[in-house]
Amino acid sequence: LQLCGAAGWLADRYRADVVLAWGVALWSLATLSTGVLSGFTLLFGARLLLGAGESVAYPCYSRIFASEIPAANRGLANALIDAGSKVGPALGTLFGGMLLERVGWRMFFIVLGLASLAWLAPFGRLVLRAKPGEPTPQQAPPAGPSPGTLEILGKRSAWGAFFGHFCGNYFWYFLLTWLPTYLVRERGFDLQQMVRFTTLSFFAIASATVLAGWTSDRLILRGMTPTRVRKSVVVLGLSCTTVILPVAMVRDNRVALGLLLAACVSFGVYASNHWAITQTLSGPLAAGRWTSLQNGVGNLAGVAASWITGVVSDRTHSFALAFAVAGCVALSGAAMWGLVVGRIEEVEWKGESRA
Repeated sequence: LQLCGAAGWLADRYRADVVLAWGVALWSLATLSTGVLSGFTLLFGARLLLGAGESVAYPCYSRIFASEIPAANRGLANALIDAGSKVGPALGTLFGGMLLERVGWRMFFIVLGLASLAWLAPFGRLVLRAKPGEPTPQQAPPAGPSPGTLEILGKRSAWGAFFGHFCGNYFWYFLLTWLPTYLVRERGFDLQQMVRFTTLSFFAIASATVLAGWTSDRLILRGMTPTRVRKSVVVLGLSCTTVILPVAMVRDNRVALGLLLAACVSFGVYASNHWAITQTLSGPLAAGRWTSLQNGVGNLAGVAASWITGVVSDRTHSFALAFAVAGCVALSGAAMWGLVVGRIEEVEWKGESRA
């Protein structure tokens, strides 16, 4: 739904806050039903509905931020979004581990679905608080026709952002999918030790993200150019994640865990600014659709990282090569953001030029 542009079209065409609320409702109900349904077909259908609901999230975030938040303040705003996406897995791992031991996986899905639905009540009140007939910036008519998918694909910076995001996401999905398995299989952690360190790692990413987002905004407000600040942060962050390379070869658990935490902090620095770059480049006219395409390409890394890591670790009986691949992919992402993405300023769209 992101790659075909449907999610981005919804975010650009309709009120982004309302689209987001419907998306959360869909994925919450899909999560809840996963704990109730039985049989492969029904469970698979619930997972597809979950993905459909989630598909509108980042396009809506970008549409709202590009319309309502000044460019110099988007580092912290996006950092808080990203921190939420890391604290979520941290709390999910922490409480999920406890629930799995006590009540099983079905109840975990039911509790998670109900908790997500509960979010709709306060958010709905915020949405309805807007006075009828007084549109917010994200509801106001655009200055020109929204650019189509082909026009976005014709921009060099778009391809740099797409593949840079893919490389960054490869590292993230590598951690998200395989870190718990690695800690148990290679480091001999029991379930509770694995849960504690995984939770700590996600909180480290979230903390670094917020700090880096706030710092980058302060630097821009003090006069430094967005190009220099935003690109330096994402390139430095992704480059430093390569400290993960020697983890699988270090025997001392404390040293290995220290390197893993350092890599997580570095990823957090990167994650604070890459969406701020996208929102500035696309502008309000194309924020939803550009983000939809970028996140669609970026999340293909979830397929690649899960599959490649599984095959490599299975055939080599070690995670050493898998860690090396993750580090090299992250370094490639730094090159994409630094060399392929151009100046961090809104591109000129054909419709906007005619207007």
